[in-house]
Amino acid sequence: MFLLKLCLIFNSFYMSKASVPRPRGVSITMASFYAGQSENFSCLDNSLVVPFNYVNDDYCDCPDGSDEPGTAACINGKFHCTNAGYIPNYIPSSRVNDGFCDCCDGTDEYSEIISCPNKCIELGKKAMEERMKVHKMQMEGFAKKQEFINEGKKAKEEKKSKLIELEALKIAAEQHKTEMEAEKNSAEGPEKLAKDTHEKAWEEEKKSLQKEKEITIAKEAFTELDSDSNQFVSVDELKSHSEFDIDSDGTVSDDEAKEYMEEATEASYDHFIEKMWPNIKEIYRKPKKLEDEVSQQEEETTTSPPVQVTPSPPLEPPQDDDDGADEDSDEDADEDDETTPEEGVDGHVQPLPTGDEAKKKTEEGKDKETQPQMPDYDQATKALIEAADQARSKYQDADKKVRELEKDISDVKKILDLDLGPDNEFYSLYSKCFEYTDREYTYSFCPFDRASQRSKSGGIETSLGHWGHWDGVAPDIYKSQKYDKGQNCWNGPDRSVKVHFDCGIDSELRGASEPSRCEYAFSFVTPASCAKPAPSPTTNRDEL
Repeated sequence: MFLLKLCLIFNSFYMSKASVPRPRGVSITMASFYAGQSENFSCLDNSLVVPFNYVNDDYCDCPDGSDEPGTAACINGKFHCTNAGYIPNYIPSSRVNDGFCDCCDGTDEYSEIISCPNKCIELGKKAMEERMKVHKMQMEGFAKKQEFINEGKKAKEEKKSKLIELEALKIAAEQHKTEMEAEKNSAEGPEKLAKDTHEKAWEEEKKSLQKEKEITIAKEAFTELDSDSNQFVSVDELKSHSEFDIDSDGTVSDDEAKEYMEEATEASYDHFIEKMWPNIKEIYRKPKKLEDEVSQQEEETTTSPPVQVTPSPPLEPPQDDDDGADEDSDEDADEDDETTPEEGVDGHVQPLPTGDEAKKKTEEGKDKETQPQMPDYDQATKALIEAADQARSKYQDADKKVRELEKDISDVKKILDLDLGPDNEFYSLYSKCFEYTDREYTYSFCPFDRASQRSKSGGIETSLGHWGHWDGVAPDIYKSQKYDKGQNCWNGPDRSVKVHFDCGIDSELRGASEPSRCEYAFSFVTPASCAKPAPSPTTNRDEL
């Protein structure tokens, strides 16, 4: 009984198809244009009316080729392949009876020049398997997308709660910072006053010491210039110092000496200190012997006692036949002792300082060494400094905490402000990176952050772009992303990437190319891009 009903249904369906009369090469949807025209046929473009027996007579009558749907007569004609069990399609009429099987049901080669077996059932089966495979992938991908959505929504709520918590912590941290700043300012006031008092007293003491030093130097100069020790400096005594040679003619004249002596013929100690010394102290030079004695005295007062060194055993006297070698060694040592230019950091030879410059540097160094050093702060001031340091440290810790919280808040807001899809389904891609390697390069893609490439042979990474925006066409704006402002191409634009998103069971970067100079294209699949699939396909839809 069941088989009988099935046969009746099949018979009815077959008769319904057969009841629609149509010429060869005409689809069922176009059959009505050819039905009921027993005498004449009107070209589909209404350009001409011809007798109906002209249809498929292997001669092209209609300009649009509609009178020859089943022959190769019209160059612009189209032949419809029914392809029952597979996908119906059109082929150019020129392929009808050309000796090649174009329709899978073989209907385009009815002249029997070649035998075309019907492969539509086989192809339909393969197509069905492929559709089922794709459908299964879409189902699995869509199921994962639901997990992504749940994960994204949960993360979004957690971020919102975290933001509220961080902002509350920031308020408390700012209040603590304000308190620590007040303590710091309170501690720094007495510290500054005590340090200023100490340093001011030291400045006064240093001025006094400097004045005493200058008087000592002036006294030493007076004693040295007063060569006959009669407690007066005369013109002749001043003339013995070449530094007073104003015109640099090699001698110090009476007039030149008198100019420094303020027109006096001889100067007493008081006159020398009050009148002469202020004018000559920058010019006057101690005799070398006196300088050496003073330097030695200063070194003795500033250096520690010498360390006792055990003398080495005496060397054996050299042999007579080595005299020549000793002479050579002496010469080499002399050469080594010669001053040579020094090479600077950049490789250029630095010129050696002149005698005056070297002497000036040496004197400056000695002045620094002999410069009186400020004494330590007293215990009370040290205690104030220590208290201020602790207050500053606490303030710095409080300030650091505020800045850390501000950064955390900024990071959370950055995620919350990102467009991660209508249901936050793209959240699972955030802070992750994916790679794809071809024959030459390894490409890196970090969604919502950056894209880059590096050569497989090594070298630095090249930026292809930074996160810009979603770049899909409405309503599918989430089908692509744009990354721009990458590293500049030589004599060209900045690099950029367009990332195309498709459905996939796993998130994966599947391809990379450069369609235009410095403009790249990435192919990326992810469950986040899977739409809800249609019901599972069960049959190939024939044209009815």
